[in-house]
Amino acid sequence: MRFNNLRALREDRDIKQKDVATILNVSQNTYSQYETGVISLTAEVLIKLSDYYNVSIDYLLDRTNNPEINK
Repeated sequence: MRFNNLRALREDRDIKQKDVATILNVSQNTYSQYETGVISLTAEVLIKLSDYYNVSIDYLLDRTNNPEINK
């Protein structure tokens, strides 16, 4: 399953996959596979990405179009 919102967030901010991969402490190839759904996103990775982009995990997983975090 491809994660379109995850890719769009990165591209809208002009961030390279390599830079996000560094934040997650994974290789660029691993991060690319997260975006394309080849590798499943772990809870730890989802939390880090949610914090980094300041969006909800549901938004990262394309389960909603609303990026707001429900507090």
